[in-house]
Amino acid sequence: MWHCLFDKQEYGPFSTEEAIDFIRKHPNCLVWREGMPAWTPANKFSVLTDGGDSLPPSSFTFQSDLSFRIRGDDMQYVEIDLAPQESVIAEPGALIYKDRDVTLEARLGGKQEGMLGRLVGAGKRVLTGEKAFLSVFSNTSSQKTAKVTFSAPYPGKIIPLPLDDFNGEIICQKDSFLCAQPNIDIGVYFQKKIFTALFGGAGFIMQRLSGSGVVFIHAGGSIAEIDLRDGETIQVDAGCLVAFEPSVYFDIEGTGSLKSQIFGGSGIFFATLSGPGKVWVQSLPFSRLARRFASQAYANRK
Repeated sequence: MWHCLFDKQEYGPFSTEEAIDFIRKHPNCLVWREGMPAWTPANKFSVLTDGGDSLPPSSFTFQSDLSFRIRGDDMQYVEIDLAPQESVIAEPGALIYKDRDVTLEARLGGKQEGMLGRLVGAGKRVLTGEKAFLSVFSNTSSQKTAKVTFSAPYPGKIIPLPLDDFNGEIICQKDSFLCAQPNIDIGVYFQKKIFTALFGGAGFIMQRLSGSGVVFIHAGGSIAEIDLRDGETIQVDAGCLVAFEPSVYFDIEGTGSLKSQIFGGSGIFFATLSGPGKVWVQSLPFSRLARRFASQAYANRK
C-alpha cells in the first residue's frame, strides 16, 4: 500500500492503481510505503509513473551511484549490482549469494591505509563487539555488472542510509552494521557520560559510521524514522534504539518509581533523545526476542 504526500497533506493508503491515478493529478507529490526510510519523489518509481513492472514490497531508490534493491518483507536482504571494478564491504557471514565474477577478500580493520592503520581499525571493531576482519566483495569483470546479496542475521528491516545526506556520519547500535560502500569507516562512539554509557542499554561503546557513500544497517521488526525538531524530545526503550544523527542529544532517565522499574516491563531507564536530527527505532530488538524464546524454553522444561 502506498501513501502520498502533497502540499503537506498525507493521502492514502492507496493500491498501486489508486496511487498512479493520484500521481497523475499531483505529479510533484512524494510517496512512501513500508520499508522505505523516507518520503521519496514519485517520479523515482517507474511502476507509478510509466506502468513499469511492479516493484518488490520494499524496493526503492535515492540519489546514489550504488545500484541496489531491498527484497523481502519481514526477512529482508539487499541485492547490489556492482559495476566493473566496484567493491562493497560487509560483515563476515552476511553473504547469501554472488556472481562468479565477484571475489571475496578478508580485510583487517576498516578503510585505513597501512598495517598500523588497519590494526587500529581492527581494534575499534573489536571494542564494539564485532570481528576484527571485514569481508570485501569486488567485481573483477572489466565489462559487465555482477550481483552480490547480503542478509541480516535475524528477522527485520534493512535501512539504506546515504551518509552524504547526514553530514557524513551516523551513530548506531554496535551490532546493526550490515554492509556499505568501501569509503565507509567503522569507528567507535563513546558516550560522554559514564552513567549514560553504563546504563543506557546501548552499551558503553556504539559504532560511528562515517565517510561518503551508502551504508546499510539492520534492525528487528519494523522501523520508525523520527525527525526531531530543535528542542523536541522523545523517550525510547533503550533496546529499541537503532541509530541517530550526531546532532541528536542522547541521555537516559529513570522509568519512574521503584515499582514501575521492577514491574513496568521497560527496565530501569529510558533512552532520552532530543533534536534536532533523525532517530531510527526498531519494534522488536533481538534481545527482546531472545528473552521470549528463553522464557518459553524454560517454561516447556517444567
